[in-house]
Amino acid sequence: MPEKYTVAIIGHTGRGDYGHGFDICWKELGNVEIVAVSDPHEGGRAAAKKRLSVPLAFDDYVKMLDETKPAIASICTRHPDQHKEMFLACAERGIHAYMEKPMCATPAEADEMVAAAEKHGVKLALGYVTRYSPILDVVTGLINDGAIGKVLEFRTRGKEDARRGGGEDLMVLGSHLMNLIHTLGGDPEYCFSKVEQDGHPVTKADVKPGREALGPLAGDTVHAVFGLEEGRIATFDSVRGTGTGRPWRFGMQVMGSKGIIEIQTGYLPHAGILQDPSWSPSLSGKKWEPITSAGVGQPEPFKGDYRLEGNVVACKDLIQAIRDDRQPECDVRQGRMVIEMINAVFDSHRVGGPVTFPLKTRENALGLL
Repeated sequence: MPEKYTVAIIGHTGRGDYGHGFDICWKELGNVEIVAVSDPHEGGRAAAKKRLSVPLAFDDYVKMLDETKPAIASICTRHPDQHKEMFLACAERGIHAYMEKPMCATPAEADEMVAAAEKHGVKLALGYVTRYSPILDVVTGLINDGAIGKVLEFRTRGKEDARRGGGEDLMVLGSHLMNLIHTLGGDPEYCFSKVEQDGHPVTKADVKPGREALGPLAGDTVHAVFGLEEGRIATFDSVRGTGTGRPWRFGMQVMGSKGIIEIQTGYLPHAGILQDPSWSPSLSGKKWEPITSAGVGQPEPFKGDYRLEGNVVACKDLIQAIRDDRQPECDVRQGRMVIEMINAVFDSHRVGGPVTFPLKTRENALGLL
């Protein structure tokens, strides 16, 4: 194995930029050399070259990949319409990748990406940093040890802000929650949903191009139910403009026969446990206890920049996955499941009933209204 892994950065100023630190996180790894950056925007390219202290900067990422031949590419832009072609260019050259979410726009695109990863034997890691959180490890251990009894349901809500609440909330921030549902709840079996705009069911007239190149989107209100393994259910809800409180309720609650665990998103998310079968502290007198990476009721030992650390840990995991010839903690197939779950919400609304997995509709379901 090489002593140092070469990494090339793919950004696009004005079109998703460099994601949430998907460029600078690589500077924190001692066994990595950033060899080049690509960006079609001249000013953004110059700024990135300076920020990353790299010798080479390109206006075309394909040319960069061909000339520098990195081991890994960091696909930083947040706009998912570019992700498939960027990853296919990497895969065809035997280059592994770390990518900003969401992975792509449709299940059909995700199918192509999975096929390319398998054909060329490359790894793709997705930047759902909650998956790499030591707090999630503690939460998973508590659930497995029966701290809240038998898991009955997973409740999730989007950020529900005035701008993105509803369909856009599902596609962008809700993708974190779809990944958590899949991680903790297993493969979905069906989805049943309702999507509304201004109080009426969404129709073709309500469908508009989504911001940040998300593809066709609609709805200021989303209510969805997923059927999971072992008879459990998961719900996702987002109602535009109702998430005005601080702290917000964006996150997940795991409802068990003996209590509740809640967890938000991020590398060191807020998490807590209520060991109360009634789910009602006002009735039982029980109190919520915090969950940290050290355990229940313990102070958080990590004192660094947790916003950057999530990406750093994910990049370390990708390198170790390459060394061990295993899949990254959050890989291309899990990225596809997120996109499939999101599309299932819109497809169920489209057909007016439940849809099953694997989802038959591989194109954007709203585009078929």
